[in-house]
Amino acid sequence: MAVGRETQVLACRKGQGLGLGGGIAQRGTFAKAWKNDVVAVAMSPGTRHVPKPVCEITTELRGKGVSTGVLVLNAGNGTPRDAPRTGGHGSIMGLEQKEIDIIGGHKLVVLHHGNVKEHFIYKVRLELKRIPISAIILCQSPVEFVEFEQIGVSTRNKECETPGKVVGIVSGIVRRESVPQDKLDEIVSKVRMCLREIEESEEKKV
Repeated sequence: MAVGRETQVLACRKGQGLGLGGGIAQRGTFAKAWKNDVVAVAMSPGTRHVPKPVCEITTELRGKGVSTGVLVLNAGNGTPRDAPRTGGHGSIMGLEQKEIDIIGGHKLVVLHHGNVKEHFIYKVRLELKRIPISAIILCQSPVEFVEFEQIGVSTRNKECETPGKVVGIVSGIVRRESVPQDKLDEIVSKVRMCLREIEESEEKKV
């Protein structure tokens, strides 16, 4: 019988950090949870740590008993090569094969890719083109399922070109800012709901 909190042990470092805060998680870091249920994917950090919202969200999910790993992309900033070039974002986002393998080894991915809709919808498309997984999108600006569908991304409402699909959206998540408790509650609720749907679907296939 388990009493009290569930212990989750994680290793959050890829290697020795640089300068002050040496050893803190950096780009390319993967913190693996005990079970491959959920992985939270963050853009590359601008400073030496996992982007603030992802850190808080992951802590909240773990605290609510959801086994959650964290992956900080090595080249998560900018936009993919096939995104419309509107200026002001010269860096190119890309995915490494090991990152594809890590994400694909989970049941559900939580994607946090910034504030600008014209940027993050194409980042999501890049990932879900390559990974057949259900995804919850965390973003600042409001976005609807149909806006993903218009660029060929499958959603819970419509099958499109991508093998992966968007199954949930939580807007109002600001990069580098703390996440309000009502948003944390919304994320936990949607993650639990989507995990339950995935598990029910897997049971039907057996």
